[in-house]
Amino acid sequence: MSSTGKVSQEGKGTKTVFTLNTGDKMPGVGLGTWQSKPNEVREAVKNALQMGYRHIDTALAYGNEAEVGDGIKDSGVPRNEIWLTTKLDNPWHKRVPEGIASSLKDLKTDYVDLYLMHWPSSTDPDDLKKHYPDWTFTDTWREMQKLVGTGKVRNIGVSNFEQENLEKLLSHPDTKIVPAVNQIELHPNHPSFKLIKFNESKGIHSTAYSCLGSTDSPLYKDKTLAQLAEKKGKTIQQCMLQWGLQRGTSVIPKSVTKSRIEGNFQLDGWELTEDEMNTISSLEGRFKVCGDAWLPEGVKVFFGNDE
Repeated sequence: MSSTGKVSQEGKGTKTVFTLNTGDKMPGVGLGTWQSKPNEVREAVKNALQMGYRHIDTALAYGNEAEVGDGIKDSGVPRNEIWLTTKLDNPWHKRVPEGIASSLKDLKTDYVDLYLMHWPSSTDPDDLKKHYPDWTFTDTWREMQKLVGTGKVRNIGVSNFEQENLEKLLSHPDTKIVPAVNQIELHPNHPSFKLIKFNESKGIHSTAYSCLGSTDSPLYKDKTLAQLAEKKGKTIQQCMLQWGLQRGTSVIPKSVTKSRIEGNFQLDGWELTEDEMNTISSLEGRFKVCGDAWLPEGVKVFFGNDE
């Protein structure tokens, strides 16, 4: 299997950069665009890039790639300075070349820096409640591997893969390339210690989505976090993002509000101590933003054992 080995991390705050197993360098702080409403994303992407963000995350399933592409153009930031991630949607698993072509067209770019399999679920496009009987995510990965070297995709990875499915993928004879990234839900009430460790052991970088616990997050009312943030003179959100970076994961907080996009990028010139990191890592309570009940019957991707 093709992989140059371990992931490494350099820099601090918004200057954090992760070198992936391919040797490519990914900015540690990005703008997430999941659940962003139409006509808001374009402005959010433009604002983020003009503030200094250099990592934008989207997906075909979000229905906003065209707006993301417009926002990149509006920003005036050269494409080669931006790390752009998008994802293959579940009903496109048998149509990988068409999936990337659709994304590139909407994003108005010749390539993406990272192309992820959004879910380990090969959904039948003619009946979204059904899974293909003759196609699994290992078949999808075989097809995704063919994109590497075409100039359309610099790196490939996965999303929403827990250890069981990663082991199936990595042990499959068709798997020649180790995923560069596994994008998973990560926040203090879903810290996934075991899964991050497993990813690391395989040279796979972990990117945290819903890294603030999503909209109206219960974490915003957490007393321990509030006390820590007050002591640091920072917001709860900033403390959670710093925690994410310092534990070795990239973070892609989603916002369309200019002030919040700016606040989420104020991570320079300060750090969390080891004790503060431990405090956040030890917060009580568990919840998950993203479940798998909506997937076709019989498809389970979250097994509740990644702590």
